[in-house]
Amino acid sequence: MSPLLTDVLILVAKIFLIVNGLLMAAAYLVYFERKISAWIQNRIGPNRVGPLGLFQSFADVFKLLMKEDIIPAMADKKFHFIAPIISIGVAMAVYAVIPFGDSFFIGDKEVFMTVAPGINIGLLFVLAMSSVGVYGITLAGWSSNNKYSLLGGLRSAAQMISYELSMGLSLIGVLMIAGSLNLTDIVHAQSGGKWNIFLQPIAFIIFLVASFAETNRTPFDLPEAEPELVGGYHTEYSGMKFGVFFLAEYANMVTASAMMVLLFLGGWEMPFLYEQLALPVGSPILAAVQFGVFAAKLVPILFFFIWVRWSIPRFRYDQLMNLGWKVMLPLALANILVTGVVMVLLKHFGFIN
Repeated sequence: MSPLLTDVLILVAKIFLIVNGLLMAAAYLVYFERKISAWIQNRIGPNRVGPLGLFQSFADVFKLLMKEDIIPAMADKKFHFIAPIISIGVAMAVYAVIPFGDSFFIGDKEVFMTVAPGINIGLLFVLAMSSVGVYGITLAGWSSNNKYSLLGGLRSAAQMISYELSMGLSLIGVLMIAGSLNLTDIVHAQSGGKWNIFLQPIAFIIFLVASFAETNRTPFDLPEAEPELVGGYHTEYSGMKFGVFFLAEYANMVTASAMMVLLFLGGWEMPFLYEQLALPVGSPILAAVQFGVFAAKLVPILFFFIWVRWSIPRFRYDQLMNLGWKVMLPLALANILVTGVVMVLLKHFGFIN
């Protein structure tokens, strides 16, 4: 088999695994969200479809597929159709640069645990693609020709712009420490227990709060505030188009959690674990262990996203904007200043090169 054909087959396999893995993750996140909300509210939750209700998400997807796709008579049909495609397309495109571990070898062939390993500006790519996601939501609101949908879309645009600024600035300190935009390099810079959550705690808090706003999760789910906007930007969507927006929301939640793991929690790095296992570098077993470490860090953050949704009430719109512009933005700028001063002093006294 030619090297080119081998590379193409590996690429197709990676895309297949990521797309299907993301679909399954979103399906079961919905299930776990319903189960956790039931646990918090002292209920049972879904328990009818399959053992312990494990197939409930598949029943929900089948129901959405069977529903009629209703398009409002006065809607812009082209953009009404394109909006959910943009949302889910952007949500999945981000995974082209997210690494799940170091590379490993199958025979003489090196396999990277990311779809596009050659992109050295992975962090910039993730931030850029997350910014594009607002177009899908804004188009959904505008194309529906509904005042509630339009207000939901405008709210989402204002919210995402407000919090993207703080999110981007919060990562400057991480870049100053790692000296690279490559996500794999940022993970390797945290080896030996030097996780950025200890070095950049303010940046982690800012990134965490901004992630809730970016993913439109409670307490920042104002674009779809039911008491004010009926259903927000997807009021006029039904059937599988509505399901695609739902899928994009959970995919973005997984993305935000994965970025927190990579940027602040050391990614697949775990102090003393790999030394104790003594597995050879490039071993597929080592790669599997690294993926397991990554997943073990990812799950608690996803649980935190769900726990917050069922524990905290929604913010008012003025509170949302005040927090973004008057609290988080100055904090992010102050964090850059403090990080810069500390690094200059450490370099001056010879603690770092």
